[in-house]
Amino acid sequence: MSSLDTATDTTQHRANVRIALACLAFFASMIGLAYASVPLYELFCRVTGYGGTTQVADTAPVQVLDRTINVRFDANTGSGLGWDFAPVDRAVTLKIGETTQVSYAARNWREMATTGSATFNVTPQAAGAYFNKMECFCFTETTLEPGEEMDMPVVFFIDPAIVDAKELDGVSTITLSYTFFKIDEAEETAGISPADTAPTSTGLDAERPAKSDNRG
Repeated sequence: MSSLDTATDTTQHRANVRIALACLAFFASMIGLAYASVPLYELFCRVTGYGGTTQVADTAPVQVLDRTINVRFDANTGSGLGWDFAPVDRAVTLKIGETTQVSYAARNWREMATTGSATFNVTPQAAGAYFNKMECFCFTETTLEPGEEMDMPVVFFIDPAIVDAKELDGVSTITLSYTFFKIDEAEETAGISPADTAPTSTGLDAERPAKSDNRG
Protein backbone atom coordinates (compact mmCIF):
# COMPACT_ATOMS: atom_id res chain seq x y z
CA MET A 1 0.00 0.00 0.00
CA SER A 2 1.36 3.35 -0.99
CA SER A 3 1.91 6.21 1.41
CA LEU A 4 -0.88 8.10 -0.38
CA ASP A 5 -3.33 5.30 0.32
CA THR A 6 -2.23 5.19 3.94
CA ALA A 7 -2.74 8.92 4.35
CA THR A 8 -6.16 8.67 2.75
CA ASP A 9 -7.19 5.85 5.10
CA THR A 10 -5.98 7.83 8.10
CA THR A 11 -7.91 10.90 7.04
CA GLN A 12 -11.04 8.84 6.45
CA HIS A 13 -10.68 7.17 9.85
CA ARG A 14 -10.39 10.54 11.59
CA ALA A 15 -13.44 11.80 9.74
CA ASN A 16 -15.42 8.73 10.81
CA VAL A 17 -14.36 9.24 14.42
CA ARG A 18 -15.43 12.88 14.32
CA ILE A 19 -18.82 11.92 12.87
CA ALA A 20 -19.30 9.23 15.52
CA LEU A 21 -18.40 11.64 18.33
CA ALA A 22 -20.74 14.27 16.91
CA CYS A 23 -23.57 11.73 16.78
CA LEU A 24 -22.93 10.71 20.38
CA ALA A 25 -22.88 14.34 21.52
CA PHE A 26 -26.13 15.01 19.66
CA PHE A 27 -27.76 11.93 21.18
CA ALA A 28 -26.63 12.94 24.69
CA SER A 29 -27.93 16.48 24.21
CA MET A 30 -31.33 15.16 23.10
CA ILE A 31 -31.57 13.04 26.25
CA GLY A 32 -30.65 16.06 28.36
CA LEU A 33 -33.26 18.21 26.66
CA ALA A 34 -35.90 15.52 27.14
CA TYR A 35 -35.29 15.48 30.91
CA ALA A 36 -35.09 19.27 31.13
CA SER A 37 -38.00 20.08 28.84
CA VAL A 38 -40.77 19.66 31.43
CA PRO A 39 -39.27 21.86 34.20
CA LEU A 40 -38.07 24.39 31.63
CA TYR A 41 -41.53 24.51 30.08
CA GLU A 42 -43.14 24.97 33.50
CA LEU A 43 -40.67 27.76 34.32
CA PHE A 44 -41.38 29.39 30.95
CA CYS A 45 -45.14 29.23 31.62
CA ARG A 46 -44.79 30.76 35.06
CA VAL A 47 -42.57 33.59 33.86
CA THR A 48 -44.60 34.46 30.79
CA GLY A 49 -48.10 33.35 31.78
CA TYR A 50 -48.16 31.19 28.64
CA GLY A 51 -51.19 28.91 28.44
CA GLY A 52 -53.01 30.86 31.14
CA THR A 53 -50.51 29.93 33.86
CA THR A 54 -50.87 32.26 36.84
CA GLN A 55 -48.08 33.75 38.92
CA VAL A 56 -47.17 33.21 42.59
CA ALA A 57 -46.69 36.21 44.88
CA ASP A 58 -45.51 36.52 48.48
CA THR A 59 -46.60 40.11 49.00
CA ALA A 60 -49.41 42.31 47.75
CA PRO A 61 -48.63 45.19 45.38
CA VAL A 62 -48.11 48.64 46.88
CA GLN A 63 -50.23 50.32 44.22
CA VAL A 64 -53.99 49.87 43.93
CA LEU A 65 -55.49 51.49 40.84
CA ASP A 66 -58.79 53.31 40.71
CA ARG A 67 -59.85 50.93 37.96
CA THR A 68 -61.85 47.74 38.32
CA ILE A 69 -61.86 44.39 36.58
CA ASN A 70 -64.24 41.43 36.73
CA VAL A 71 -63.02 37.96 37.66
CA ARG A 72 -65.24 34.96 36.95
CA PHE A 73 -64.75 31.54 38.57
CA ASP A 74 -65.25 28.16 36.93
CA ALA A 75 -65.11 24.63 38.39
CA ASN A 76 -64.88 21.15 36.85
CA THR A 77 -64.26 17.61 38.08
CA GLY A 78 -62.70 14.63 36.38
CA SER A 79 -64.46 11.27 36.09
CA GLY A 80 -64.36 8.97 39.09
CA LEU A 81 -63.76 11.63 41.72
CA GLY A 82 -67.35 11.77 42.96
CA TRP A 83 -67.27 15.35 44.26
CA ASP A 84 -69.53 18.34 43.95
CA PHE A 85 -67.12 21.20 43.34
CA ALA A 86 -68.09 24.80 42.66
CA PRO A 87 -67.11 28.40 43.45
CA VAL A 88 -68.96 29.99 46.35
CA ASP A 89 -69.29 33.17 44.28
CA ARG A 90 -69.47 33.01 40.52
CA ALA A 91 -67.77 36.38 40.00
CA VAL A 92 -66.29 39.36 41.81
CA THR A 93 -65.43 42.90 40.80
CA LEU A 94 -62.24 44.25 42.33
CA LYS A 95 -59.79 47.08 41.89
CA ILE A 96 -56.62 46.27 39.97
CA GLY A 97 -53.89 45.70 42.58
CA GLU A 98 -56.41 44.92 45.33
CA THR A 99 -55.90 41.66 47.24
CA THR A 100 -59.08 39.57 47.31
CA GLN A 101 -60.06 36.25 48.87
CA VAL A 102 -62.67 33.95 47.36
CA SER A 103 -63.59 30.35 48.07
CA TYR A 104 -64.46 27.14 46.30
CA ALA A 105 -66.54 24.45 48.03
CA ALA A 106 -66.14 20.71 47.61
CA ARG A 107 -68.28 17.82 48.88
CA ASN A 108 -67.66 14.09 48.53
CA TRP A 109 -70.95 12.33 47.80
CA ARG A 110 -69.40 8.88 47.38
CA GLU A 111 -69.52 6.20 50.08
CA MET A 112 -65.74 6.04 50.29
CA ALA A 113 -62.93 8.50 50.85
CA THR A 114 -61.41 9.89 47.65
CA THR A 115 -58.39 12.06 47.00
CA GLY A 116 -58.11 14.72 44.34
CA SER A 117 -55.72 17.35 43.08
CA ALA A 118 -56.65 20.48 41.15
CA THR A 119 -55.12 22.08 38.08
CA PHE A 120 -56.00 25.55 36.87
CA ASN A 121 -55.79 28.05 34.05
CA VAL A 122 -56.77 31.63 33.29
CA THR A 123 -58.49 33.06 30.22
CA PRO A 124 -57.66 35.11 28.28
CA GLN A 125 -54.37 33.23 28.43
CA ALA A 126 -52.31 36.42 28.21
CA ALA A 127 -53.85 37.52 31.52
CA GLY A 128 -52.04 34.69 33.31
CA ALA A 129 -48.89 36.81 33.49
CA TYR A 130 -50.78 39.37 35.60
CA PHE A 131 -52.94 37.06 37.74
CA ASN A 132 -51.03 36.61 41.02
CA LYS A 133 -52.09 34.04 43.61
CA MET A 134 -50.91 34.35 47.22
CA GLU A 135 -52.80 31.29 48.49
CA CYS A 136 -54.29 28.42 46.52
CA PHE A 137 -55.33 24.76 46.87
CA CYS A 138 -54.06 23.80 43.41
CA PHE A 139 -51.68 20.82 43.10
CA THR A 140 -52.24 19.94 46.78
CA GLU A 141 -53.61 16.45 47.38
CA THR A 142 -56.94 16.75 49.20
CA THR A 143 -58.82 13.82 50.74
CA LEU A 144 -62.52 14.00 51.56
CA GLU A 145 -64.35 11.41 53.62
CA PRO A 146 -67.86 10.27 52.56
CA GLY A 147 -70.19 13.26 52.88
CA GLU A 148 -67.39 15.57 54.00
CA GLU A 149 -67.43 19.18 52.81
CA MET A 150 -64.48 21.52 52.58
CA ASP A 151 -64.01 25.24 51.95
CA MET A 152 -61.02 26.02 49.74
CA PRO A 153 -59.81 29.64 49.76
CA VAL A 154 -57.97 31.43 46.98
CA VAL A 155 -56.18 34.73 47.67
CA PHE A 156 -55.14 36.72 44.60
CA PHE A 157 -54.64 40.11 43.00
CA ILE A 158 -54.33 41.47 39.47
CA ASP A 159 -50.94 43.06 38.79
CA PRO A 160 -51.34 46.79 38.01
CA ALA A 161 -48.95 46.25 35.08
CA ILE A 162 -51.88 44.72 33.22
CA VAL A 163 -53.05 48.20 32.20
CA ASP A 164 -49.92 48.55 30.05
CA ALA A 165 -50.42 45.21 28.27
CA LYS A 166 -51.46 46.09 24.73
CA GLU A 167 -52.66 42.55 24.05
CA LEU A 168 -55.24 42.94 26.85
CA ASP A 169 -56.65 46.30 25.80
CA GLY A 170 -60.40 46.22 26.16
CA VAL A 171 -60.42 43.09 28.37
CA SER A 172 -62.76 43.68 31.31
CA THR A 173 -63.26 40.08 32.50
CA ILE A 174 -60.80 37.34 33.45
CA THR A 175 -61.88 33.75 34.16
CA LEU A 176 -60.10 31.54 36.69
CA SER A 177 -60.90 27.87 36.11
CA TYR A 178 -60.08 24.84 38.29
CA THR A 179 -60.43 21.15 37.49
CA PHE A 180 -60.16 18.51 40.22
CA PHE A 181 -58.86 15.10 39.16
CA LYS A 182 -59.02 11.85 41.14
CA ILE A 183 -55.76 10.52 42.55
CA ASP A 184 -55.53 6.79 43.22
CA GLU A 185 -53.49 6.70 46.41
CA ALA A 186 -53.13 2.89 46.24
CA GLU A 187 -51.35 3.07 42.89
CA GLU A 188 -49.00 5.76 44.19
CA THR A 189 -47.77 3.78 47.20
CA ALA A 190 -44.97 1.37 46.29
CA GLY A 191 -46.78 -0.03 43.30
CA ILE A 192 -49.64 -1.50 45.34
CA SER A 193 -52.61 -2.33 43.16
CA PRO A 194 -56.01 -0.89 44.12
CA ALA A 195 -57.36 -4.46 44.11
CA ASP A 196 -54.91 -5.35 46.89
CA THR A 197 -56.19 -2.68 49.28
CA ALA A 198 -59.63 -2.14 50.77
CA PRO A 199 -60.81 1.39 51.61
CA THR A 200 -60.68 2.07 55.34
CA SER A 201 -62.00 4.90 57.48
CA THR A 202 -59.80 5.93 60.38
CA GLY A 203 -61.11 9.44 60.95
CA LEU A 204 -60.61 12.76 59.21
CA ASP A 205 -57.28 13.59 60.83
CA ALA A 206 -55.76 10.25 59.92
CA GLU A 207 -56.98 10.20 56.35
CA ARG A 208 -56.23 13.77 55.31
CA PRO A 209 -52.68 14.48 54.10
CA ALA A 210 -50.50 16.74 56.18
CA LYS A 211 -51.04 20.42 55.51
CA SER A 212 -48.67 21.78 52.90
CA ASP A 213 -47.88 25.15 51.37
CA ASN A 214 -51.03 26.05 49.46
CA ARG A 215 -49.51 28.77 47.33
CA GLY A 216 -49.40 27.93 43.66
